[in-house]
Amino acid sequence: MIGVVVPAHNEEALLGRCLASVRVAAADPRLAGEAVHVVVALDRCNDRSADIAAAHGATGLVVCGGNVGSARDAGMRAAIAAGARWLASTDADSVVPPDWLWGQLASGGDAFCGMVAVDDWLDYACDVRDAHDHSHPRRDGHLHVHGANLGLSAEAYHRCGGFPPIAAHEDVALVDALVASGARIARCAAPVVLTSARRSPRARQGFGDYLRALEARVQSVAAFGSGELRPVDPVPVAHGP
Repeated sequence: MIGVVVPAHNEEALLGRCLASVRVAAADPRLAGEAVHVVVALDRCNDRSADIAAAHGATGLVVCGGNVGSARDAGMRAAIAAGARWLASTDADSVVPPDWLWGQLASGGDAFCGMVAVDDWLDYACDVRDAHDHSHPRRDGHLHVHGANLGLSAEAYHRCGGFPPIAAHEDVALVDALVASGARIARCAAPVVLTSARRSPRARQGFGDYLRALEARVQSVAAFGSGELRPVDPVPVAHGP
């Protein structure tokens, strides 16, 4: 069985789109009919997120940790308890491609670190998009870490201790722990997950805040000529090779 975990905090506007894309990925014929168990970790939701999860056949797991690390961890452990051998992580504001699950399994690693692309740049200027793309070339061996496009075996999850209960960079902390445990990590350019550029992100210090900081830097360079723009990664990259 494959487990898919989606943390959600009042995500009724976007969750259905995410779960629909997961359902398509679960139907990839190369999975040979292997069951896919989807867990939506409902973190303090008071909207229709639970109803949407149920409508898409996902298991709604109510959690009250108040941070994305504990939500992801609760979802992962629920998926393992249900019998999952592989655990895939994405976000409620993201859309996974049809080959997402197959691509993770075919990567050959104990864990998979994938890349993301923005599906709608909203009112961000072209210069911001160009700066982002310049610092995120799509290539194998990249060092980016995104909770929206991450996967690992249940065995590796147990061995490294899982997601820590922190409000930001829980994905990077997990990959650091995987490296320390000796896990083989496949850092692949594809499959790519599409994610949101919304200006009101649920997790602080995550991808949404990175884009706003990048926008401020681009505007500073344009307004004051403050030198060469050197965009940083959306979150600290994992340590190790």
